[in-house]
Amino acid sequence: MSNRPTSYTRRSVAIGGGIAVALGLAAIGVNAPRWLGRHYRASRYDDLLSRLVDRDAAVKVGKAALLKIDAMSGIPDARKQYLERTIPELRRRLNRRTLTEAARSDVAEGALAEAAGWVLPESVLMLCVVAATETAEA
Repeated sequence: MSNRPTSYTRRSVAIGGGIAVALGLAAIGVNAPRWLGRHYRASRYDDLLSRLVDRDAAVKVGKAALLKIDAMSGIPDARKQYLERTIPELRRRLNRRTLTEAARSDVAEGALAEAAGWVLPESVLMLCVVAATETAEA
């Protein structure tokens, strides 16, 4: 063995530095959407709303469904009554399942609903209504 001390060459320092920079940029790229993404105010239904990929799109569909609920019922508290029935049912449907699994189950059972020309699984539409209601309360 040689007693010569280990020295770092410019090449090894440049390669190591380049790798460190590349790893740092990759870490920023992976986490940037989470850091810079839209943040919503806390809600009593966050356990449900966190399952949505695009809450803004869900709000649009939910508002169309709410208009239909209001038009069909004619009851002043129709939205409140709908939510009182919907929230426990939605939590039951999504218990230990993903939204995709619940939606597939709805389609298999024929549990579909229409809002603004869109035919959706009931679980998805109920979640959209919850999102629209929470946005309207903001």
